[in-house]
Amino acid sequence: MTEFDNTDRGALFKNTDKTSDKQPDYRGNLNVGGIEFRLSGWRKVSKNGLHYLSLSIQPKNSDAAQPKQSRIDDFNDALPF
Repeated sequence: MTEFDNTDRGALFKNTDKTSDKQPDYRGNLNVGGIEFRLSGWRKVSKNGLHYLSLSIQPKNSDAAQPKQSRIDDFNDALPF
């Protein structure tokens, strides 16, 4: 039997260990292009009364969490303008 390919798939599960309102209502994992991420979701209500899920994603592996390079370096050249 072949192994299940979980690439480009994910799942959220109810957070049964939640101890504060700031913690996510749902937690899970997400695989994008073979890279594993942690996925968190909070139940929210919009100003119009519509219910939605606000999501946050973080790399599981610290090597994948490279800091974003500042664009200020693009302007540090020798040109006077």
